[in-house]
Amino acid sequence: MSLWADKYRPQSLDKLTYHNDLSAHLKKMAHSGDFPHMLFYGPPGAGKKTRIAAVLREIYGPGVERLKVDQRQFVTPSNRKLDLNIVSSNYHMELNPSDVGMYDRAVVQDLIKEVAQTQQIDANAKHRFKIIVINEADELSREAQAGLRRTMEKYMTNLRIILCCNSTSKIISPIRSRCLLVRVARPSEGEIDDAMQAVAKKENFSLPHELCVKIADDSDRNLRKALLTLEATKVQEPNLAQVQKIVKTDWEIEIGNIADLIIAEQNPNRVLLVRTRMYELISRCIPSSLIIKNLAFDLANKVDRRLRSGIIEHAAIYEHRLRTGNKDIFHLEAFVARVMSLIKRHQMEKNS
Repeated sequence: MSLWADKYRPQSLDKLTYHNDLSAHLKKMAHSGDFPHMLFYGPPGAGKKTRIAAVLREIYGPGVERLKVDQRQFVTPSNRKLDLNIVSSNYHMELNPSDVGMYDRAVVQDLIKEVAQTQQIDANAKHRFKIIVINEADELSREAQAGLRRTMEKYMTNLRIILCCNSTSKIISPIRSRCLLVRVARPSEGEIDDAMQAVAKKENFSLPHELCVKIADDSDRNLRKALLTLEATKVQEPNLAQVQKIVKTDWEIEIGNIADLIIAEQNPNRVLLVRTRMYELISRCIPSSLIIKNLAFDLANKVDRRLRSGIIEHAAIYEHRLRTGNKDIFHLEAFVARVMSLIKRHQMEKNS
């Protein structure tokens, strides 16, 4: 049994219900003889991976959906062994080199070069090149991106690269200049409404318009989040007409609780308690960048308005350090300590 967000994911460009001009453009390119390297970027939940999968199907046909998952092992120059899960078909390969952290350059140099040096084995394939999809490309180290750039130049005949990321700001300019940039914007709230109503119709239940509007607004135009919220709400309350409040995810509730802990008391013991709670979130695969973003907004909404600019400023500083550092919990804890310092100082000034 799959989640609705996956169960009703469109499989082809024709079935995508928004950004129709972009879908038409991608369809023309898929059937052209000169398919370029591509860089898909846009906010989470906008449909980047769905469009990439649809483009692959448009290029190679339904055979691209016969997938297998392999675990490959790589050896770094220091003889450290790395394991990486790879999803592949006869025509393409999908991987996330940033999963191995600072050793992503070894993956780029070994695996991608290996694929690039081989010819297409399927004589009936519509194109002679294979495609490698790299997810979270903005998390690649600069060394890995430099190696990828050289690979893109050298093996253009047998290989195309499709990069997927949230922002192009961390992609080096030589790679951006070698790719066709494709921005996938968030769907409008009306388009999210239409998608949820379509799912409700397929699942044979009635979705009140008022609830649909609430979920679309709460999701911040993230279609995946909207569908997950709808499914969670339906599971908890079968009669949607009686729903008064949107069901929040456990991790969102926990971040709200952490914000309350920070505001209630500021001392070393409270920092240690908050650190433990945030470490639990990280261990459950909640991205650190998402934790610091949501925590900053929760804090800004709950504290004195004079503290808001300071909290957002420090959130930006430590979010940048998260991206450049290795131990996420250190930077999250430092952000919490800094916010506690701001709150404590503000309270002392009020009492003096």
